[in-house]
Amino acid sequence: MAIPIQGTNNLHAVVDMGSNGIRFSITDLSEPTTRILPSVFHERAGISLYDAQFSYPDGSRGPIPEEVVDAVVTRLSRFKSTCEDFGVPPENIYVLATEATRTAPNSVEFRGRIKESTGWDVSLLSKEDEGRIGALGVASSFASVEGLVMDLGGGSTQITWMIAKDGVVTTSPRGSVSFPYGAAALTRRLAEARKNGSKAEKELKEEMRTNFQNAYKELQIPESFLRAAKAEGGFDLYLCGGGFRGWGYLLMSESRVDPYPIPIINGFRVSRSDFYDTLSVLDTVKKSEDKIFRVSKRRASQVPAVALLVNVLAEALPVIKGIQFCQGGVREGFLFDKLPQEIRTHDPLVVATAPYASASAEAIANLLMDALPSTPSSISSLQAPSSFTVGLVTALANMLFAHSSIPKESRPAAALYSTTTGILASANNLAHVDRAMLALMLCERWDGDLSPAEKPLHERLRQLITPQEVWWCQYLGRVATLIGDVYPAGVVSEINWRIRISNTWQHVDKKKGREDLLSVTISANPSAGAVIAKDVFEDTIERIEKAGKKKNWAQSRSKKEEDYGVRLAVEFGK
Repeated sequence: MAIPIQGTNNLHAVVDMGSNGIRFSITDLSEPTTRILPSVFHERAGISLYDAQFSYPDGSRGPIPEEVVDAVVTRLSRFKSTCEDFGVPPENIYVLATEATRTAPNSVEFRGRIKESTGWDVSLLSKEDEGRIGALGVASSFASVEGLVMDLGGGSTQITWMIAKDGVVTTSPRGSVSFPYGAAALTRRLAEARKNGSKAEKELKEEMRTNFQNAYKELQIPESFLRAAKAEGGFDLYLCGGGFRGWGYLLMSESRVDPYPIPIINGFRVSRSDFYDTLSVLDTVKKSEDKIFRVSKRRASQVPAVALLVNVLAEALPVIKGIQFCQGGVREGFLFDKLPQEIRTHDPLVVATAPYASASAEAIANLLMDALPSTPSSISSLQAPSSFTVGLVTALANMLFAHSSIPKESRPAAALYSTTTGILASANNLAHVDRAMLALMLCERWDGDLSPAEKPLHERLRQLITPQEVWWCQYLGRVATLIGDVYPAGVVSEINWRIRISNTWQHVDKKKGREDLLSVTISANPSAGAVIAKDVFEDTIERIEKAGKKKNWAQSRSKKEEDYGVRLAVEFGK
């Protein structure tokens, strides 16, 4: 008998019996990280319940074969033992099944075998529930969502619209519209159509296009949503499910940033033109002699079918401005549905970094915010980009001392890797832009002195964001260095404060005309004495000011544009 680990009441186990594979996971819903649904165990069995039903010699559909049923029962029994090892309460274990199990000719018998062997009931998700839970999985992946949502499984695909903001998730009153166009199912349909000639393939494509056009009309998108999308140049399209994740990894392998520096699909964003460039993706699969990262042979075999679906979406859906890939699926959506609204409102970026926060992280975040200009410049582009949210700055404050115990020469590198393969890699709810910016700021916070081995990653992360974001990361990271030096234990006293930061824009007359300059004032508390002697922090202050020198500006990506930076003047005084 396994001995439960301590504090297991908040552990929840989910079995996602999908069409392409079966996923087993155990999630810890304890505070303060509840919002990001941290997984403490995750395993996948490559058992395709959909393909198993078409494994008969004549190619017709039949019951799930006995040997496949035995394999599923074996893996579920093993997972039951794992749940006992972790101490998951029996009432917190859920077995969810989708299209392939729901429509299997021997579904009742199959589920009966599972019940007999494990004692677990299998919950069959209806088409509508499958789409709703998939959409909630997308909502769990980001702080906010507004756009069209699609889930591409093995047997079916669903489409709906969603607005998720402040913990409230709103989707179509129709729920989601589901079609039997999953990656595995569509692969079979496409192969049959091609056997019958180009006309049959054309008819399949026309059938899909008509169905998606009708589905879009049925979704009852609010007029306010339509107006907002028109004003912003189109909808965002959020994609989840294994079929789309495979397409995302292929696009990642084709990125202009090569090799792509973030090996996580959630938060990966591409342009409309890249997403719809199916010829390029098909060519990549055809010509690749080596295995493409996270694209199995089976997933690669489904790429032509997914390409057909993508081509149909290009014709059937309205203007799409950007595509966001999501890790969230049945597990995430099912658990997110259980969370109270006050938990859902939490910013995933803040939640993911909260365990590393010092006692005065909030006060440190306020100091960092004070370093960002709040008064308008005559040139709007000189303002900090909108991506520098309160959440991002709070995350920087939370992580300010996370690498303090590491040897000095390794701190910049550890900070640089922290959001991709380091201590924040397990947070599956962060956009890639946020991962890149936080990593660059934390690296700069530790002087940014990297060995030759780490410099390529630093450059590739810089290429993921705009030159404006690159420069402001450099600036705020250097301000963070000063704050860390002044408060080495991360403890800020309101009574015995040591520094305060303010800024204002100044207009300086130069030979070439007037120039905007950001004047940053660091006021020291006179009563703090030698603790904040100016000469102790002189190098750090000078390093902040050097960020404003042209040689330290972020390089532009086009010959038509100038390098980006802001002139700085930093004053330290009591």
